[in-house]
Order: sequence, then structure tokens, then C-alpha cells
Amino acid sequence: MARVFVYGTLKKGQPNYKHMINTAKGLAKFQGRGRTVEKYPLVIAGKYNIPYMLNIPGTGHHIAGEIYSVDEQMLQFLDEFECCPDMYQRTLMRIQVVEWEGKGGTGEARAAADGVLECFVYSTATYPPEWVGLPYYDSYDSSGKHGLSYVLRESR
Repeated sequence: MARVFVYGTLKKGQPNYKHMINTAKGLAKFQGRGRTVEKYPLVIAGKYNIPYMLNIPGTGHHIAGEIYSVDEQMLQFLDEFECCPDMYQRTLMRIQVVEWEGKGGTGEARAAADGVLECFVYSTATYPPEWVGLPYYDSYDSSGKHGLSYVLRESR
């Protein structure tokens, strides 16, 4: 099992969460909520209003998201879904646990130094330079005040 941190459309209540609970694509077990230890820019970009975490450590905000434990099948699905490595790149990032629901209670999270875990995150280092000038968010919600609703793939 691998740990994955999701911050966009794959979170609970968001347009693509259905993939996280579709066992035909593999297993994903919700472990808890977290945020990036380092700051990153989270932008909503392109004509489909897709959330992107730009891989520019030290700029932006501590990004809030969810931590999942996933099997190899789900990890492969997520790589394909996230168009990895072309659109997003899967990299290890340090995630501060905010709320832990995973097996073993808070003990497992506390086992990591200061409640910090290494998780795979889909961020991008391949983006148009003008994206750096877009508004930065610390949390993503497709129906947020920004008014930039995500366009599902099947609607494109």
C-alpha cells in the first residue's frame, strides 16, 4: 500500500471522488486530513477549471487535502487518471497530519516525526508561465467562491 495526498477533484464531496470509492479501479482507504508542510501555489486553470498544485516549494499556501492508503492497482489508475507524467508528476511530499482516522488511531500518525508523513502527490512542474500569476488557494472546492466549476471529462 502507498500513501497518496489528494487536494482537488478526488476529495470527498468533489466531482471525481467517485473514482476513489470504485473498487473496480483498486482500493483507496481514507486515512485522514492533512496539509502540505511546505507552501505551494494551488491554482485553478485552463478551460475546464482544473486544480493544479504547481511544484514551486515555498510559494503560495499550505495546501489542505486528504490522505489515502491505496493499493498498486489504484495507484496505476491514478497515474493514468492524472495523465502522469505529462500533465501531473507523482512526487513524494511531506504532509502534516491534521486529523487522523486511519487504522491504529493517532498512534500511526504520531509514529512519524511530529505527525508528518511522506505521501505521493500529483503536482505539476510543466505548466504555462502565466499560471504563476493566477490566484492561489489553500483549499480546493469545485463549488467555491471562485466561481470556477470543474468540468467533468465526460462533459468536455
